[in-house]
Amino acid sequence: MTLRPESASDLLVDGKLIPGGGGVFDVVNPATEEVIGAAADATAEDMDAAIAAARRAFDTTDWSRDHAFRARCLRQLRDALLGHGDEFKALTTAEVGAPAFLTGGPQFEGPATDLGYFADLAENYQWTRDLGEATPMGLKNHREVRSEAVGVVGAITPWNFPHQINFAKIGPALAAGCTVVLKPAPDTPWAAALVGKVIAEETDFPPGVINIVTSSDHAVGAQLSTDPRVDLVSFTGSTATGKKVMEAASATLKKVFLELGGKSAFIVLDDADLKSACAMAAFAVVTHAGQGCAITTRLLVPRTQLDEAIAATRDAMAGLPAADPSDPGTICGPLISARQRERVESYIALAREEGGTIEIGGGRPADKEKGFFVEPTLISGLDNSARVAREEIFGPVLVIIPFDDDDDAIRIANDSPYGLSGMVYGTDEDRINKVVNGVRTGTMGVNGGIWYSADVPFGGYKASGIGREMGVAGFEEYLETKAVARPA
Repeated sequence: MTLRPESASDLLVDGKLIPGGGGVFDVVNPATEEVIGAAADATAEDMDAAIAAARRAFDTTDWSRDHAFRARCLRQLRDALLGHGDEFKALTTAEVGAPAFLTGGPQFEGPATDLGYFADLAENYQWTRDLGEATPMGLKNHREVRSEAVGVVGAITPWNFPHQINFAKIGPALAAGCTVVLKPAPDTPWAAALVGKVIAEETDFPPGVINIVTSSDHAVGAQLSTDPRVDLVSFTGSTATGKKVMEAASATLKKVFLELGGKSAFIVLDDADLKSACAMAAFAVVTHAGQGCAITTRLLVPRTQLDEAIAATRDAMAGLPAADPSDPGTICGPLISARQRERVESYIALAREEGGTIEIGGGRPADKEKGFFVEPTLISGLDNSARVAREEIFGPVLVIIPFDDDDDAIRIANDSPYGLSGMVYGTDEDRINKVVNGVRTGTMGVNGGIWYSADVPFGGYKASGIGREMGVAGFEEYLETKAVARPA
């Protein structure tokens, strides 16, 4: 089988590749602004059929109880995806605007490989735990706790790292024994639709176990939050939309997993190698044009070293220009759409209005007549109360903020509605640990340490979400707990 753009114009519903009831909608290359193909445009009726198929597959088959079979299907999917690796990587760069170097990691190869980790969990997880005997009310009983699949999962995913987030949802959900309806973002439908083609033609997943519904209409995905046949909604996206998902899901008291926004702090202590730290901060915020919820977008530096830090960060950004994502040397590609570019540009304009200084960047690259590019941008002269320091921009924009001492750095880092990630650079372990312990975030890196891995739980505090994705903790989001007792 060869994967081509024309292969991505079907839904996967109840084991069959079918056209969308609404026809098709355009897929646009964000680096060129050209229409490069089309995706199936599902209707409310298509989503209803997908939910019905998932419900039927969960309720009437042994999928949720056959751990070995689930593991086998997931390994089949992993191997089939990796077998089409070159095709997926090229299509991902074209559709997502992802720099080519990332497709060998979190933009495709890494998360596809990680399906094997979830397959291992399906086989090796302790599904039943013996609690031994007890005598409640004077009667001797033997007790055990069983873990069971939660049921039908509605997965709603964004466009920035579509493979990583799609697989981080369907992998543990399927491994846990759930059935799934995946609704990807309309900006990047191919990343999911082509996976559906691989599932239908190269794996043994039973009909209805995994359904993939692409649509230009966000309301089609919203059905997953309100339909009583769906037992859990797993959503990744903005905090504002996450609140709407949670509110809608409350009507049927379904479980929710929410991985939401961030405004993470990169803290450089006064004993750190300032130049190296600032270079890493610049690299992080321009990678994939800053389109990542866990990217560190606030650079906190000692007030006494502010001028030096600005110069070092500006120099590093100058060497990381926005460029063609198909070039293997590109770090900063385009934003996903004209709409997102306008959003980022509006925040840069706001920074100027608030009295900030644009140290570098601040506009569209002069050498790019086409494509949704924004220059890597460094903003100084503002404190943590500025909107550009508090709101998620989702672009290659870094705000540099001075602090007075370690306690002040921790205070500024925590002075945010979010709590998703962070980084600290320094040499004194006691001071580093004080920062790690003091900053309230779900993940923290030390001196460039990378926490991202299939076995590491990812998620945030406060407005950054509810629950964890990846790792055993992420797997257990898709489980229910049942206690069983019998006379001893």
